Amino acid sequence: MLNNTMNNFAFATTALTLSIALSTCLVPVSKAIASDEINAQTSASIISNIEAIANEVKKIDFVERIQIIGHGNKLRTEAGSATLIGEAELEKFKFDDINRVLYNVPGINIREEDGYGLRPNIGFRGSTPERSKKITVMEDGILIGPAPYSAPAAYYFPMMSKMTSLEVFKGPAAIKYGPNTVAGALNMTTRAVPDGQEGMIDVSAGSDGYTKVHGYYGTKVGGFGVLIEAINMQADGFKELDGGGSTLYGNGDGNTGFDKNDIMVKLRYDLTTGSVDHTFGLKLSYADEKSNETYLGLTDDDLYANPDRRYVASELDNMDWQHEQFQFTHFMQTNDFDITTHVYRNNFQRSWFKINGFKGGLVDRDLQAILANPEDDVNAGFYQILTGQTDSIEEYEKLILGDNAREYYSQGIQTELYFEQSFFGLKHKFNLGARFHQDQIERNHTEDSYDMRDGHLVSDGSEQVTTTTNREKTDAIAVFFKDTIKYDALAITLGLRGEFIDSSYQNRAAGKEDDWQKKSFNIWLPSLSLFYTVNEHLGLLFGVHEGFIPTSPKEGPEVNIENSVNYEIGGRFYKGDLQGEAIFFYNDMSNLKESCSFSAASSCGDSLDKEFNGSAVDVYGLEFSTRYTAKLSEALDVPMSIVYTYTDSEFKTSFESDFPMWGTITAGDGLPYLAEHQLTLNLGLTAEQWDVNVIARYVGEMLEASGDDVTLSGVTTEAYVVVDLSASYYLGQYGKVYIKADNIFDSQEIVSRRPYGARPSKPQQMFVGYQYNF
Repeated sequence: MLNNTMNNFAFATTALTLSIALSTCLVPVSKAIASDEINAQTSASIISNIEAIANEVKKIDFVERIQIIGHGNKLRTEAGSATLIGEAELEKFKFDDINRVLYNVPGINIREEDGYGLRPNIGFRGSTPERSKKITVMEDGILIGPAPYSAPAAYYFPMMSKMTSLEVFKGPAAIKYGPNTVAGALNMTTRAVPDGQEGMIDVSAGSDGYTKVHGYYGTKVGGFGVLIEAINMQADGFKELDGGGSTLYGNGDGNTGFDKNDIMVKLRYDLTTGSVDHTFGLKLSYADEKSNETYLGLTDDDLYANPDRRYVASELDNMDWQHEQFQFTHFMQTNDFDITTHVYRNNFQRSWFKINGFKGGLVDRDLQAILANPEDDVNAGFYQILTGQTDSIEEYEKLILGDNAREYYSQGIQTELYFEQSFFGLKHKFNLGARFHQDQIERNHTEDSYDMRDGHLVSDGSEQVTTTTNREKTDAIAVFFKDTIKYDALAITLGLRGEFIDSSYQNRAAGKEDDWQKKSFNIWLPSLSLFYTVNEHLGLLFGVHEGFIPTSPKEGPEVNIENSVNYEIGGRFYKGDLQGEAIFFYNDMSNLKESCSFSAASSCGDSLDKEFNGSAVDVYGLEFSTRYTAKLSEALDVPMSIVYTYTDSEFKTSFESDFPMWGTITAGDGLPYLAEHQLTLNLGLTAEQWDVNVIARYVGEMLEASGDDVTLSGVTTEAYVVVDLSASYYLGQYGKVYIKADNIFDSQEIVSRRPYGARPSKPQQMFVGYQYNF
């Protein structure tokens, strides 16, 4: 199949030229047939093969415009930092967790939370990883976050199991993918409609009640193709709920796991009119999740005693969401240019019912403070209630559970044009595009009061309280322009991005009709990239670009945008089975911006969803990756790779902040949840019928809070090492069997103490599966 070929950008470029050449070849071949220079049977076969190749080329071009980049079997000459993880790499470990995939990409910083990657926290080059809100997240080149402008926190994240490739852009390479351009962009590619009949069924089961059923079928008749793909994945969870759980939400047996579904349908139609090729695509998908997940962690001592324990106060915590997606694509290609247009709509609804804290009043305690210091005379009583050892007696001891119900949509139309032109003897490759985008979030938050009674939560019978009812909406026009100029061995890429944003906020609570605002913001962001080809094996690159992240529609002028000037310099090497890349980066942030949320810090009180200025920050480091395949024999290969990231950061000025991750900042303090050293090692053994792969990753310690005078000041996570293993045995036409083991040494450390309390890494989990392709 063509999946690996589709990843090859260099081949796609060559194939476009080949397609044009083949089209012109059809005329002389037809004349040869007419003059009996070759027999009719042979000529028919030639024409059929040529048309098939041309169709494949057209398909590759179309997919490249969806996928964006690729890696060829030669030195990559694109400017800027761009990493592709293709289908073959994803198949090695069959990771369902995006975090485990991204540890193979240099320059990534992650705060783990639930162990399964249900709601990942991803940052690039030191950007805040919280809910991946500072990176641009895309699926098939389209913004996929619930409301990327109005509320970018990614409480929805696509299932990795349906992705056939993943791309990460940092530095100037990310300038065309907004709105967030300080850190970079992540694009995930779903399966393309095949050019013939094909399908797959993949079933697996493992520890902690894990099961997965994944299948797809696609075919093409004439110019019409269809693909249907569906996944169900579920687990009982590895955490052990005190007291056995509650029958509400189905976790009466102590279930702390999840149940996820995803179904996708793609239609594709190819049409050729004269010298113009058209491809029409329609993508429809539906996904949902129910997970008995919580924000409540443990005290350090309790985690070290039993890292998989979960307090009874979280027995009712539950996330329930649904996501619907519509995407229509038109791709047109001529001899002179190609243009891709997308029309899209995403709907997302969620109900996130979870413990928020204690009712407070006479005595007020934050959950984070209780779990950080449970021996305190006052905290000890609250801790005993959280763990079900004592009952709630006083009013301030009642537990507050909140339902953060929200509805989102994002929709828009975007178009992108590629063409080449020569001016003054220089070859220019132009890429320009525009997008009109709308998104909105409606919050309908409520809270209920519960008593702890005999080791379980019981409603106190009081009336439900509405806490937040507001709406934030954004209309945005984005444009970009890129021109790559080739001058001998030097490629110069000039870029410019424009963002024109109109946003509004409305408090929808009764009596709050006057609490609203509208605002507009415009910005132009330039970029410059250079790539110098030293020889066919070695190239050097340099880039600089301006990045920004807009403020939320609710924030007033006292909160500044996040703004930075980012630099990178490095080189690439490719020779046969050895390739490598090293890039030094420096992000000069004139203002770091953060927002207070339950997931980010602690109970923020009146500051919930409020944004804070963080003044100037420097982030700098080194990204290094290399891979090599050693051939032990004709039938035995040893693929290996190293991915290393060094990152450091410092606030440039001293200030005081109410943001719970900062506090009192002294110039020179570092950013939270940013490991100084990260290292990932991959080692494999591949034969004709089997393969074994091991991946080991090291993550250094990370600050829990930057400054002083806040909970968790001076506290760090521990450095840790995790080793995963996978093995497959191929049964020829009967498919393959595989086993995988996550965390084979069953080592667990504290990976974070947020949102509330210490959280462990996922323990050892074993899986066995069978996959059949047809």
